[in-house]
Amino acid sequence: QVQLLESGGGSVQAGNSLRLSCAVSGRTYGSFTVGWFRQAPGKERDFVAAIRWSGGDTYYAPSVKGRFTISRDSAQKTVYLQMNSLRPEDTATYSCAAVQEIARPQLHYAYDYWGRGTRVTVSS
Repeated sequence: QVQLLESGGGSVQAGNSLRLSCAVSGRTYGSFTVGWFRQAPGKERDFVAAIRWSGGDTYYAPSVKGRFTISRDSAQKTVYLQMNSLRPEDTATYSCAAVQEIARPQLHYAYDYWGRGTRVTVSS
């Protein structure tokens, strides 16, 4: 069983930065992958970024590439999402998700484990 706990959300002005954390407990093996997704009120859940635990391959949504960076600290079993140059359209609840095996990390329905989410609000 894998458990995920997000932290680091908050309210910032446009152009500023936030760093989200996702603490992972449980087994991480094989192609274990952690992804970040976000969902704004009234909108669908969108893929943000993902990282392979072994090897560290990363994946980004076009809307955040160049502004957001996903990374992981294997010793701390934590995945980070560094968000720079934040925009009002980045406002959403951000959730981390994990799965032991996944071919396409962009697909939210393929993830087995989810955190409860952390709210990010960006004002103009």
